[in-house]
Amino acid sequence: MSDLTSTTVHLRAAGVSLVVDVSQHRLPRIVHWGEDLGDLDEVALSALMIASTEPSVGGELDARYPVAILPEHSWGWMGTPGLSGHRDGRDHSTRFDVSTVDLTASGNTTGQEPATQRLTVQAADAVAQLDLALTIEMLGSGLVRARASVTSTGHGSSGVLGAGDAGSGEVAESPRVAPYTLDGLHLMFPVPREATELLDFTGRWIRERTPQRAAFSVGAHVREARRGKPGHDSAFVVSAGQPGFGFRRGQVWSTHVAWSGNSRTIAERTNAGVGLVGGGELMFPGEVQLAVGETYQGPWVYGSYGDGLDQMSSRFHRYLRSRPDHPHRPRPVIVNTWEAVYFDHDHAKLYALADAAAEVGAERFVLDDGWFNHRRSDNAGLGDWYVDRDVYPEGLGPLADYVRSKGMEFGLWVEPEMINPDSDLARLHPEWIAQPTPRPATAHGGGRLPLEARRQQVLDLTHPEAYAYIAERLHALVADIKPAYLKWDHNRDLLEAGSTLTGRAVGHLQTLAYYRLLDGLRSAFPGLEIESCAGGGGRVDIEVLEHAHRIWTSDTNDALERQRMQRYTGLLVPPEMMGAHIGPPTAHTTGRTQTLDFRAGTAIWGHLGIEWNVAGPEASEPATRAALSAWVALYKQFRQLLHTGTVVRSDLPVTGRVLHGVVAPDLSEALYCFASTDSVAESPTGQICLEGLDPAVTYRVSHVGPLTLSESGSRAVPPWWSAADAGGPVELSGHVLATHGIQAPGLFPEEVALIHLVRAA
Repeated sequence: MSDLTSTTVHLRAAGVSLVVDVSQHRLPRIVHWGEDLGDLDEVALSALMIASTEPSVGGELDARYPVAILPEHSWGWMGTPGLSGHRDGRDHSTRFDVSTVDLTASGNTTGQEPATQRLTVQAADAVAQLDLALTIEMLGSGLVRARASVTSTGHGSSGVLGAGDAGSGEVAESPRVAPYTLDGLHLMFPVPREATELLDFTGRWIRERTPQRAAFSVGAHVREARRGKPGHDSAFVVSAGQPGFGFRRGQVWSTHVAWSGNSRTIAERTNAGVGLVGGGELMFPGEVQLAVGETYQGPWVYGSYGDGLDQMSSRFHRYLRSRPDHPHRPRPVIVNTWEAVYFDHDHAKLYALADAAAEVGAERFVLDDGWFNHRRSDNAGLGDWYVDRDVYPEGLGPLADYVRSKGMEFGLWVEPEMINPDSDLARLHPEWIAQPTPRPATAHGGGRLPLEARRQQVLDLTHPEAYAYIAERLHALVADIKPAYLKWDHNRDLLEAGSTLTGRAVGHLQTLAYYRLLDGLRSAFPGLEIESCAGGGGRVDIEVLEHAHRIWTSDTNDALERQRMQRYTGLLVPPEMMGAHIGPPTAHTTGRTQTLDFRAGTAIWGHLGIEWNVAGPEASEPATRAALSAWVALYKQFRQLLHTGTVVRSDLPVTGRVLHGVVAPDLSEALYCFASTDSVAESPTGQICLEGLDPAVTYRVSHVGPLTLSESGSRAVPPWWSAADAGGPVELSGHVLATHGIQAPGLFPEEVALIHLVRAA
């Protein structure tokens, strides 16, 4: 052990305590994770340990051993082991012995967060010939995260293979250590017994982040992503909490696996009452085999505690915003060409679209799919990353220059991880297509390619030549066209994705190659921004946000769907990193028709864009063009508040109504959105409480935005809406607004109202 003055470590930040037992040369055991316990001295910590020690019970081991953050079967943990693997069937169980424990603190260069407290542990299992390095951090936001790496050392005698190791009893002349096949590495955080309810997510394409709740009972609730990405049905954030926990109240303990490939999340409770939440990477069979000296490093597993989901969520937001390379400049309004032109890259249409985009106030123009060789539909061309000279005889330079002459940045769509079998690249290098282990053709058939999706296969980025080709093409395109932004798509799952060089599955290494491509571009072209898109919201996690600047929330711009998606995607992703676009009046993904006010009033709560033919007949009507311009101007007016403030989501007692907002960091201003998603059985109005404010400050309340409501039919406007006609501005304290509230305006289904609060003079 190191020279730590105590075998109990107490980490504290932002109202959270993490008490860790590092005694007896065992892996760290978390004694308490949750509400801050205050300043505990050595005597108090010792008393806490005694008070937390469980007695043994009948029918169990002779002693009860607290479960470690990496649970080991050898210490009596009968649930999912933290480390699973073997050497040709041997060394299937571990008991790590800790050699060093260090506690350090490091500052944050932005000065926005307190120092990160870091506990590092080195351990070894001499029998299994494995070394383990474990890091546990308490970030300034109160966010906890942990990661581990395992190394095959080759020290010791177990697992040694040789010429005589086939049951003959002979001594091997040239012994060698069999590779260690790693099947799983999971880190788990304990949660108390009162956390009896689970919340995680599921979904599908155009229906991402659909919440689902279940009882946290005995057994394992396991969610696995085997798509080579988190997927549209990702568990996303797994939360265990007190019964009925919501956004504003109820203690909740949440975890997130920060990995953009295959993952496993686990919420497990034993009959002894121990509850754990956490996870790690999911490996395809046999893909991680560690020869002597080789190391596997797992992803960060995050834990966030809060009194309500909002407090839990704010810790993720604070962390992301504290990073030096977080996108801090105002998020430019985007016009994306996809739903305006699809594959019809007619020059007159594109130039007219650029004119109209500039007129309504757009600041970035993104050319979507269809600009490269053979790409007249989604059936061909992926992999042929050269500008199609039949469509753009002079290249993309003239269009990019025209866009920039209009005061906008130029952006470009790419999908570098995929390949169409109908492409020059596939015909030239079929061995670059990820596939099951190829077999020589015989009379009974040969190898096979995975089933197609969108006529696509996966390009094996673990193949050095394939990686070099893609890296060269991307760097050449960016150097030539000088886009400020890449929309990076990933439309199909990794199905039977193996390397033709090694025959092994490529899920782990493919993900690392993706990160390297992004990091290489960002290093070579400072200022280039990249969006993570995967058929919409299929690759959304903390780690991808370390390499990209925003995510595309979903391929649907239907505002009704977006009200829910953005609400829950925002548990992890702050608004400025969440793409939210104004679609056309009728959404092509759902067929719903919605007003501009509802579409725009929903989209401004993220990184605003427009996915609509703003040069088309619908958008060219003077009244529509003026209204769209007004919404863009409103976004620009409030984006500093929207993208730096604390997100607040209310738990309304009725369905069909949604209330959320953003409060300035200094609590001087707030903007709320009250939305109607359906008709309600109760009165269409009623009190709504505006939470997250300074209770001692008086705020002036008013409505804001292009939307105007008049008393009509079942719709009623409360007096404060037109305060000038009702005796003057409404001014109330934050305490009154949070506990008593104000009367809501009556809304038809699929309408929004924006409520602005500012500190009264």
